[in-house]
Amino acid sequence: MTRATARSRKKPVIYPSLEDTIGNTPLIALQRIGAESNRERGNVVLAKLEGNNPAGSVKDRPALSMIRRAEERGEIKPGDTLIEATSGNTGIALAMAAALRGYRMVLIMPEDLSIERAQTMKAFGAELILTPKSGGMECARDLADQMVAQGKGKVLDQFANPDNPRIHYETTGPELWKQTRGRITHFVSAMGTTGTITGVSRFLKEQNPEIRIIGAQPSEGSRIPGIRKWPQEYLPRIYDPKAVDELVYVSQVDAEEMCRRLAREEGIFAGISAAGACWVAQQIAAREQDATIAFIVCDRGDRYLSTGVFPA
Repeated sequence: MTRATARSRKKPVIYPSLEDTIGNTPLIALQRIGAESNRERGNVVLAKLEGNNPAGSVKDRPALSMIRRAEERGEIKPGDTLIEATSGNTGIALAMAAALRGYRMVLIMPEDLSIERAQTMKAFGAELILTPKSGGMECARDLADQMVAQGKGKVLDQFANPDNPRIHYETTGPELWKQTRGRITHFVSAMGTTGTITGVSRFLKEQNPEIRIIGAQPSEGSRIPGIRKWPQEYLPRIYDPKAVDELVYVSQVDAEEMCRRLAREEGIFAGISAAGACWVAQQIAAREQDATIAFIVCDRGDRYLSTGVFPA
């Protein structure tokens, strides 16, 4: 037998696809922000780097989950048109997932969101429809519903789709539990669609009901991309109020300043909602002792460059 023949009979190497790289993101300890106080109080503050996902945010997880499970149920098939209202990260993640699995993606978003987000969605082949700034995400959601009613496509509806929190129950929560060796005492997340906090809470509470789940919400008058305080009639249907033990309000000023500090002091180039969650985590750390506090770094800072949050 020749060497060439022997090589041809070996089992083929199976390499991962891009989909296989979603999740299992790093969990790292902050080194400088709040370091002295945390040492004195025996606390550690941990950042889960969801910007390491292939499309750059925590939304990669539910985007692929919603498409895959809809396919499994026979609700959609490659070639269909998908419609989704988004403030940015879910849209980018869905645009990537649609490109991977062969869908036409139509995304509806308010016109005042960062140009980097819109450009990234288009790069993945998505079509964009912009709604008036004054209408916010509520207007975008209403238009998505109208288009579906008119037969222009099918909506996955991140705000009502149980496959959104389900993927965080199946992956994000178990990762946090494993990475902290079960020592996590507090989990902090920005609240937008509420999929992350709802799914992670469900898993962590099953492991240890004493774990505290804290949601970061914008203070009155603050506009923080990715963090929302919804009017009652638009509250996401996937949200379970019992999943969240406490709401802490963060101002736009504090979130933006923390965004710059994370980059300058920790080398973490994060988005504004992630910085808001970090600010909340520091408030929790200031009142606790011997705590292991983890927060979600939802995305990367490069999609906020045009907002002026970082110095030119």
